Amino acid sequence: MVVLLLGVLALLIGGCACVVWAERGGPRWARVVATITLTMSELLRSSDKKRRRGLNRSDGGDD
Repeated sequence: MVVLLLGVLALLIGGCACVVWAERGGPRWARVVATITLTMSELLRSSDKKRRRGLNRSDGGDD
């Protein structure tokens, strides 16, 4: 389990490093990885917002 978590952490750090490198004009592969990282981040953010909205609706109906 620890090895899996370390692998995920390494991928996250590598993705963030590619985003910074791509902003500074890095190679094409770094820009591709940065695009994938930013897209996945946006998908996770939007799904979290949808989940929170669903939780808020179910909490407010007891009045």
